[in-house]
Amino acid sequence: MKFTLKGKIQNIDLSKRLMYIFIVSFASVILFITVMSLAALYLFLNSDAAIYEDLIKDGFWIIAAFILSGVLVGTVITAGISRLVLKPSWELLSGVRKLAGGDFSVRLERGGSYEMKELADHFNALANELENTKILRSDFINNFSHEFKTPIVSVKGLVELLKKDDLPKTKRTEYLKIIEEELDRVSDMATNILNLSKIENQNILTETTDFNVSEQIRNCILLLEKKWDKKNISFQLDFDEFTYRGNEDMLKQVWINLLDNAIKFAFTGSVIAVEIANSDDFLTVKITDNGETIPEEEFKNIFNKFYQKNKTAQREGNGIGLSIVSHIVKLHQGTVGVESENNLTTFTVNLKKF
Repeated sequence: MKFTLKGKIQNIDLSKRLMYIFIVSFASVILFITVMSLAALYLFLNSDAAIYEDLIKDGFWIIAAFILSGVLVGTVITAGISRLVLKPSWELLSGVRKLAGGDFSVRLERGGSYEMKELADHFNALANELENTKILRSDFINNFSHEFKTPIVSVKGLVELLKKDDLPKTKRTEYLKIIEEELDRVSDMATNILNLSKIENQNILTETTDFNVSEQIRNCILLLEKKWDKKNISFQLDFDEFTYRGNEDMLKQVWINLLDNAIKFAFTGSVIAVEIANSDDFLTVKITDNGETIPEEEFKNIFNKFYQKNKTAQREGNGIGLSIVSHIVKLHQGTVGVESENNLTTFTVNLKKF
């Protein structure tokens, strides 16, 4: 899964920071000794003659006591500053070790300097993305295993039936047709997964050209003629000719997947409407089918991999198409959304103009 960390982490040179700590500590010691020495000198110069000889006799010990006190205070200051400054670095090192060991639940507290706070934010974002990736990977493997296994089991069972010598010709033809459909399903699944993998690992839009998006959508409808003709579905096209600059091959996948999805769920004999609108910043495409209403609580999942809104569609798709649509639209810095009510479902794609 691709992710980006926003912001800029300033360079952190620990050697310079340690040097700074010791310079401050050393300066503190010198300052303390100097102040104490000046205080001792002041007392010495302002003492009366009666204690003059005692001060001379004890002067060495007084100065030694001041020096030792200065060293003690300097050591305490050094330890305090070192702990204060280096604690976030130690926590970061500990967090990195846990992250490298596979513990993606680790998080850092924001503390220390501005740079360390920013570094903690980026570390937590990284850990969160890795944790989500781990969950998604697990879900992907489970769902893919199920989706891939189902048609294979179906084909295997039909092949066993075809081995029977007394199987009627009509049944044999029917079973062969089902096998062909199941193999097409597996082939489409493999193709979609490869496309999705390629798109997910791409974060920069390349190979952009100017092309007629209206003509592209009409061609996609023709490519799906066999499917919509089988359900006696007609199309209502309400748009002029529009030119858009983007990745033509990728956007073809968007229209194919959305149109195929609309045909799949539209009622037999209904109409699918396609609209294109143009604005200063976006080109908007709406595809509306007359079919079963999608519950609003499913909107947040509909673009997830392998998600299918009902069981009747399981033999007609694999739940990857809308995920591909979402990734391609994001590469074009656009948005895709869905609305559904009163048996009318509309997918709206907004493509940013470059």
